[in-house]
Amino acid sequence: MAVKYLAGNRLQGTNAERTGMNLGVTLVTPTVDTSVSGYVILKYLSGSGSFTPTSNTTVEYLVVGGGGGGGSGMNAGLGGGGGAGGFRTASGFSVTANTTYSTTVGAGGAGSDSGVPTAAANGSNSVFSTITSLGGGFGGSGSSSTTRNAGNGGSGGGAGVGGGGGGTVGTSGSYGNNGGTGQDTGNTSSCGGGGGASAAGANGTTTAGGNGGNGTASSITGSSVTYAGGGGGSYHNSGSFAAGSGGTGGGGDGRRTDYSGHAEDGATNTGGGGGGFGVSSVYDGGDGGSGIVVLKFADSVSYTTGSGTTNMEAGVIFEEYDTGDHYIWSGSAWNEMT
Repeated sequence: MAVKYLAGNRLQGTNAERTGMNLGVTLVTPTVDTSVSGYVILKYLSGSGSFTPTSNTTVEYLVVGGGGGGGSGMNAGLGGGGGAGGFRTASGFSVTANTTYSTTVGAGGAGSDSGVPTAAANGSNSVFSTITSLGGGFGGSGSSSTTRNAGNGGSGGGAGVGGGGGGTVGTSGSYGNNGGTGQDTGNTSSCGGGGGASAAGANGTTTAGGNGGNGTASSITGSSVTYAGGGGGSYHNSGSFAAGSGGTGGGGDGRRTDYSGHAEDGATNTGGGGGGFGVSSVYDGGDGGSGIVVLKFADSVSYTTGSGTTNMEAGVIFEEYDTGDHYIWSGSAWNEMT
């Protein structure tokens, strides 16, 4: 097994993995774009990074959380689409000379593994300074599992058949919409689509899986790009009706139960939710797409970006699934939580 990186600043693994893990965080250098006259655009595409201006200025930012993973039937039922990562953007954000501002790009959540079975996972949060966009909620999985309900997040995941209502928007740093509901009517059962930045996920009907909610366009990079679309919900394989389509902005398409292949993943660096899949012991829900952080400021401003390795920030929680113990990182040591 390998250490799993979960939403909410949490890690999961064995006792041996916790005591032997590398506690340094490698800073990722952003892509530098100067194609827009008068501006520098920094695109952070993965991991952790930093930005340090050498003079007081303002920046425009775009912060999109990682998309939620799509659900699957888990051998009984159907899976909903993953919710999109939270979408936040604004201009005029003041930054201070020689102050370092951290960035984190949230990973997409894993789709539900129907053969194990395991529930899908929320996407991870993306962060710039004090601005946080929550990862998208996972799509519900329609089985007898207690983890079948759709997840809440930046946008909520779509409900699976038998999985209750769609996921809802989180209470802080969300900036998205709710997931759709599913309906259980035998051969015409269907699941909800994941919520998107501009619209809620559609409810599943007797004739189609719910479409993912559409995302929102941003022109911060100089051209219009749509981010944070929800994943489509799955549909039963009876008749000629279709699974739900992913929302604009990287949402993955859902799949019918007779489809030979995995549901579609959310698109990389869009925060799109993964598509939902139906009953199968082989094929899984789609993974959520990773998020993105973009900063834009006047090209007259000098700056530096981080490189190398820095220590892991305090407050990270490690869950040991072999012992059941929980530890919190103080910045220099693991302390057991009681």
